[in-house]
Amino acid sequence: MTASDLPLINACLNGLSTVFIMAGLVFIKKEEKQAHIIAMISALVTSTLFLASYITYHALKAGVVTYFTHTGWPKTLYMVILWTHIPLAILILPLILLTIIPAYQARYDKHRRLAKITAPLWLYVSVTGVLVYLMLYVWFPAR
Repeated sequence: MTASDLPLINACLNGLSTVFIMAGLVFIKKEEKQAHIIAMISALVTSTLFLASYITYHALKAGVVTYFTHTGWPKTLYMVILWTHIPLAILILPLILLTIIPAYQARYDKHRRLAKITAPLWLYVSVTGVLVYLMLYVWFPAR
């Protein structure tokens, strides 16, 4: 495996996180608490693996910039997605931690309140992470 394999791995980990987050939301709505816990821990693990892989990729590719080379509506869409993804990706880590800690402490009211903010943002970050990969490497690869 080389550094150039990591973007695909990162996208797959983001995609898995999306599936686990959505499953966790379905389970908690059905009041299947044990399944919810397993799904959300799985989302946390895949997101953590993503972050480690993402940091590794950028450490190995230090100084190498990836450009989106297409113009017109694809570039506009890509930039909108990227400009919303980046700040939310930075914000989501502390939000996840602030949401998990009360659950661990059995402070479920606080956990529920924070999860209503964290879950949709975490979903957005994981979905847009996959979209960034698809736009850069699959749909509109560098010319």
